[in-house]
Amino acid sequence: MITPRTDHLIDLALEEDAGLGDITSESLFGPKHRSRAVIEAAQDLVVCGLAVAARVFTRVSPALKVKLLAEDGDPVRSGRPVLRVDGPTVALLIAERTALNFIQRLSGIATQSRRYAAAVQGTGVRVVDTRKTTPGYRALEKYAVRCGGCHNHRSSLGEHVLIKDNHIAAAGSIARAVALTRAAAPHLAKIEIEAKTMAEVKAAVKAGAEVILLDNMTPAQVAAAVKLIDGAAMVEVSGGVKFATLLEYAQPGVNVISIGALTHSAPSADLSLTLFAR
Repeated sequence: MITPRTDHLIDLALEEDAGLGDITSESLFGPKHRSRAVIEAAQDLVVCGLAVAARVFTRVSPALKVKLLAEDGDPVRSGRPVLRVDGPTVALLIAERTALNFIQRLSGIATQSRRYAAAVQGTGVRVVDTRKTTPGYRALEKYAVRCGGCHNHRSSLGEHVLIKDNHIAAAGSIARAVALTRAAAPHLAKIEIEAKTMAEVKAAVKAGAEVILLDNMTPAQVAAAVKLIDGAAMVEVSGGVKFATLLEYAQPGVNVISIGALTHSAPSADLSLTLFAR
């Protein structure tokens, strides 16, 4: 997951936190002072972002030597170390908060995603994320979703045709929106249509949509819509699905449930860094 964008995000975060230096650490320690530090889990979690955290340390100073003690996607018990770093104390302390911010955020998403993936295991339903991600962090957050065992929906507007309510309103009808899309989109592109009512479901089936997104429907309405679609299209459910109601929506005939909470509502995981002077 280390890409030029990742390096750019790391550089922005370091400039934000340490652009003026670290007056405390630089006052206390000289350039030859060295330490060892360990990042460990302070709760049970699914760890994610280890390579990013390691990159933060080496971005601050190539003299910092990092050893990963776990792999992204690993379930980790509270108290287990996941990363060790050795090197100049000032550089280590400058990198500390930024490294933790990345690993805590990504581990939080991976941990939340693991709960959702485990809940639907055996149902045949795939839980996917949405584009409700932190601006600039989408690739990392979607990577964390995969580390947790869930899946990705489209990563950008250019990857997938999804005709939503505002597209339909501007086009005038579902039929016209589909016709315009088929005339212009690449021939391999599937067409997905968002439907909020049974009338829109019928129109989407008639228009030949390959995927129909049932938006903000109750479980009973989803069951009725699945019966109406009758295998003519893949069925996605989105909107209003919470962890407590997930299994009510993971019913026969539903293929995908998309949940923005995988990313936008995942609490950061609790990890801490402990430093040992050498």
